[in-house]
Order: sequence, then C-alpha cells, then structure tokens
Amino acid sequence: MPHAVSIATPGLQALILCGPGSSFPTFTANPDENPKALLPIANRPMVWYPLEFCYRAGITNITLVCPPSASEAIDTALKTNPFLTSLPFPRPDLLTPKGLDQNTGTAEILRLSELQDAVTSDFLVLPCDLVCELGAEKLLQAWMVKSASLDDLVGDSSSGGPCSGGLGVWYQTKTETPIKGEETDFVATVPLPPSSILPAKESLFPHMAKVVYAMPTDSVKDVLEEKEGFPLRHGLLRQHSRVRMLTTHRDAHIYIFPHWVMQFIRENERLETIGEDVIGWWAKADWQKGLSTKLGLDKVLGRPGTDKADGQTSPGMHNPVSADSRAAAAANSAVSPSTGGDDSHSDNSGEHDSSPPTELPAVPPMLAYIHPATESAPLIRRVDTAQLLLQISLQLAKLPSLEETGGGAENAASPFAHARKVAYPEGVKPRTTITQQDSLVADNVTVQEKTSIRESVVGANCQIGEGAKLSQCLLMDGVVVGRHCKLTKCVLGRRSEVGEGCVLTECEVQENLLVEAKTEAKGEKFMSSSGLEATEQELEDALGDGDGADDGGEDDDQN
Repeated sequence: MPHAVSIATPGLQALILCGPGSSFPTFTANPDENPKALLPIANRPMVWYPLEFCYRAGITNITLVCPPSASEAIDTALKTNPFLTSLPFPRPDLLTPKGLDQNTGTAEILRLSELQDAVTSDFLVLPCDLVCELGAEKLLQAWMVKSASLDDLVGDSSSGGPCSGGLGVWYQTKTETPIKGEETDFVATVPLPPSSILPAKESLFPHMAKVVYAMPTDSVKDVLEEKEGFPLRHGLLRQHSRVRMLTTHRDAHIYIFPHWVMQFIRENERLETIGEDVIGWWAKADWQKGLSTKLGLDKVLGRPGTDKADGQTSPGMHNPVSADSRAAAAANSAVSPSTGGDDSHSDNSGEHDSSPPTELPAVPPMLAYIHPATESAPLIRRVDTAQLLLQISLQLAKLPSLEETGGGAENAASPFAHARKVAYPEGVKPRTTITQQDSLVADNVTVQEKTSIRESVVGANCQIGEGAKLSQCLLMDGVVVGRHCKLTKCVLGRRSEVGEGCVLTECEVQENLLVEAKTEAKGEKFMSSSGLEATEQELEDALGDGDGADDGGEDDDQN
C-alpha cells in the first residue's frame, strides 16, 4: 500500500538545474570556469547536497543540467572532487543542451528538445543550491499518498482514472537568524479534506495543503503598486472559503511532477519559469473557469475528444494522483483539485447524472508541503547569495562530527555531518585556538601559532598566518591569510590572498585576488577590474557606432 512506501518510486528521475549564479557576482564572475554549482557550502561543493538528497532516498537516475560552456568545469569536478567521487554509483549524467545559456528560464529549460527526450517518467526537479536535511523519501511518500494516482503507480495508464498531481515545498524565511533581503515567494493555499486515519507522528500530512495561487513576492509588489491592492477573483472565493496566504515563505524549488507536465510545458511557450508560470497557471486552472481549456490541459490530461478517449496515453503523459485521493474521490470529490462536482473550468454544467463518463475530470492538484519553522525541524534552505552561503556553512559547521558521535553515518545527527572537525590536525601549530564545536577546518590546512579561529569554515589547502584572527568567516580552497589579519564575517574566494595586517569586516574577496597589506574595510566586495573596463570597441558602440554591436550584446548577456 502507498502508506508503506519508504523509498523512491521506481522509475522516478531527478533533474538538478545548475544555474549561472548571478546572485554571486563576487564568486561567479566567470560562470564557465567557476560555476555556481561548485561553490563550497561547509567545504563541500554546492551540487553535492542535491545529489546526496537523491541518493539518500534511493533515486539513482539523476541528470545534471547546465549550459555547454560550464560542462567542462562540472565534469572535471565530478571526476576529481573527493566529495563528489565518494557518492554512490551510478554516477549522475551531465546534460548540456545546445539552446541552454545562462539566461534560460527554468520552464524554458524543460521545453528544450534534449530535456523532452531525457525525461521519460515522473520526475523530481531540484536546484543546485538546495540544502535539505528532510529525506526525499518522506516527500515522495506524501506525494504518492496525496497526489499520485493508483493506476499510474501500477502502470495502468489506460484505465481512464485521474492523472497525478504535483508537489512543491515552501519554507519559512523568518527564522532565528533571518537574512536581510532574502528572497521570498507568495503562495496561497487551501486545506486538504480531513482524513479519517490519524497520521503518524512524523508524517508530513498535517503540513500539506493545495496551492491555489503562487508568484514571487516581487511580482506581488508590482501588482499592489499597479492595482493599489491585491485583486482576488470571485471564482477562487466561491470554491474555497478558507484561503491561507503566506508572504514570508520561500519556494524551495523542490518539485515532484508527473510526466504529463513535460507536455504541458512543451505546448505552452508562454511558460518561462516553473515557480511563477507553471505552478501559478496550474494552480489557477483549478478554480478559474475556462483556464484549463485555454492552457491546453484538457488535451494534455487526455480529456474527452483527445488521444486518451481511445485508451491511449497522451504523448507527454506517464499519468501518475493518489492512492488516498483516488480512493476518497469516489466518496468525496473534494479530494480532487476542484471542490465537489461543480468544476469551475468545465462546460458540463447540469449534466453530471446523464453522462458521467464524459465529464471533464478535475485538474490534478498541485500540493504544497509547508515546512514548519521549529527549532527541531530539519534544515531546508536555498543558498543563492553570499550571505546565505556564509550563514548555512556556519550552521552546518556546528553539527557534531562522526568522530564526536562515536559512530558511522547512521548515528550522525545530520546527513551533513563531517567525519572530523579538523581534518588535518598535523597542520595546526601549538598555541592556537580553534573552537571545534562551531568550526570546520579541511584537509591540508596549515595554521601558524597564536592564531584564533572561531565559528569559521576553512577550506582545503588554506594557509593561516601567525597571529591571525578569524571570526564567523568562510574561506574557500587555497586561501592565504597573512600575519596578524583580523577577519570578521568575511567570505574569501578560492586562492585569494589577504595581506599582512588587514582588518576586514563583512567583506567578500573574489577568487585569485590579492588584498593589499594593512587594508581596512567594512562591507566591501573586492573584485578584479579585469574584464570590467570598457574596451575601445565598446566605447565606440556606446557612442553610436553600430560596428560590433552584436559582440557588445553578448558581453552584456554573459555579465
């Protein structure tokens, strides 16, 4: 029975989208050589976390999707980085569609022919910047029970039963240590019908709801400014009297989708992003009259008059909705995305009794798991700014190591616990202070005498000079810190160097950059001017000379 499922459903694929990292301007100025997916979070490459998330749940059909220009760097890391090479077999596939660049939207990526060919079943979509302690198997379990059809789970797509819905994850951003200016997403939900079965103590069901509206907070602000208020359609309120609106949560970009979503995206070129467009329009189609027809959902879902009328599955359908929701649908159609038999976006008013087989079935539900913001709740966070990179790294550094817990990974407090807090004790000279309860020091790090490292993460091959003081800092691989430096809340890029006697607070230093000795700064981003100055040709273009305009446009896109 679906309730007993504890591992990934067979055939489920995972897509990990490796974006350009435009929100990391200091560290991804050259996204081809230094892609966002390889930035370190607590000394592990960023992409290790979504990969581990999949393997932990038994999902092994994994595809990394990145622009062709970044493929060499990511492929090399997959073959050489010790954290990535230690992941289980089989290795993830690397897909580099020709039409994919650093500006392609997430839904546009899924519309590319290479992705359309690669996805052959229900699938999981993840960002490369996801850090999630919650097990994917729990999300899959919730999806299979609440939103996946029994027919599809057993492979019977010709029975005429309902199609599967989807599941997304949202988390609270207003935590004990909030990040100023962190991105949020607006989501409106309605409660699911109550179940007669009491959920288990650790069940996700109490935190699940159905999405009826979704968009980024920036889009909401635009609407508020333009309309001088937030307009709500009467159709929504007629169908759902209890609408909960969340404004401080964020879309984790964890999506479990049935295969038919690929066809839905392919046939709607207006859809650019998953979070705002795919989820937003899908959710509205449940209650906005006629919208499902305009979006082509009738055809995609195999409604009357389409391919499925002949007992065939539509080209983009694998069909997986819910053991639970299917069983309850017969007794209470409110379990399906539309309440009751009065489907607001169907045209069969008044004819329910005469010809049940020709009714337009309800739009499959898009469900939300709203992660609770409690102290004991597993960590779920997207790490897409330097501030988040620092905060989450420091948070993971506080996890007890396997050495401290006295057992293997199965006894660890978190799947992200490191083997040791100081990986290379031989490199640490006497008379140094390293607060191991909240710090991480990687392999081959040398620390000179009279050094203080408190609540910091130090990457592999770093050199810390005599008398240096680090507090709440993140040092990537190969960083050199000079003698008597004082660094507080700083993020230092790979192979950067800070000269002697520097005092830096809340600063970022680009990779391979030298900060001059005795520099004092607060809140600055130290970046190389190389490649940022306007060339003579670009100056001519800016002054109205059309020669080389195409080249200038390409440079703008890349930056």
